[in-house]
Amino acid sequence: MTSDAVEALTGAGIAATSASSFGPVAIDVPPESWVAAHEVLRDAVGFTFFDFLSAADELKDGFRVVSHLADFWGGTNVDHVLVRTLVPRDNAVLPTLTDVYAGANWHERETHEMFGIAFDGHPNLTTLLLPEEFEGHPLRKEFVLASRVAKPWPGAKEPGESDHAPAGAPSRRRTLPPGVPDPGTWGPRPPGSPTPDPLAPAEAAATPARPRRTATPAERRPRNQPPPATAPPASPPGPPQSGPQTDGPAAPQTSPPGAPQTDPPTGPPAAGGGESSADPS
Repeated sequence: MTSDAVEALTGAGIAATSASSFGPVAIDVPPESWVAAHEVLRDAVGFTFFDFLSAADELKDGFRVVSHLADFWGGTNVDHVLVRTLVPRDNAVLPTLTDVYAGANWHERETHEMFGIAFDGHPNLTTLLLPEEFEGHPLRKEFVLASRVAKPWPGAKEPGESDHAPAGAPSRRRTLPPGVPDPGTWGPRPPGSPTPDPLAPAEAAATPARPRRTATPAERRPRNQPPPATAPPASPPGPPQSGPQTDGPAAPQTSPPGAPQTDPPTGPPAAGGGESSADPS
């Protein structure tokens, strides 16, 4: 399905490339083809179900906007695809998808208030989750949670904070949480003062991306092929069975110690069901 989607997009003149991800295969398209790519995937390929739209802060590279589409076919079979594009940080604008997928309406509103990305042509790009007087975009990496800097870390006293600790002992509650800048390097500044790079704390705390694993050809299977059947695991041997044994020769019976030994009868049983035929008279 992914190859069909890429072929349909390239056949429509859209510079689309596929990339592996931790979930569905992602298709990268340029920002100017954002709406056209979704129209091709909906009408020509069959991705008629819109799941969600969100973004990720890529620091100086900009914002990566991603949508998740699905195609239901053959009962419970579902195909997924991620459509991604990268918008610059200084001009984060994309055309809206509300004319293609009505469900993109409130997803774009949430992405707008959390990342500051504008969606041109949206019918009602207003606040969705945050109060109207809120300033800033909380999911941008340069956004600083002021309460984490102004308030000490909660909880009991840490080692080194007891009343008997020497002066100047290290304290976890006196250190800044990871990714939080020093209070003197952020926030409102008087006119004429130098303005620090707002992305510097976020870049210092950023961790390198984990290498993504690509499935081998042996692990991939065709679209209509069911997963291979696996044999049930062998059950471990249980405890020895107690009671009479039915297989194999019977074990010889022995008398308890001290009991008189008797030989089993060797001749045929007496007539009359084992009773003696002698006349008592």
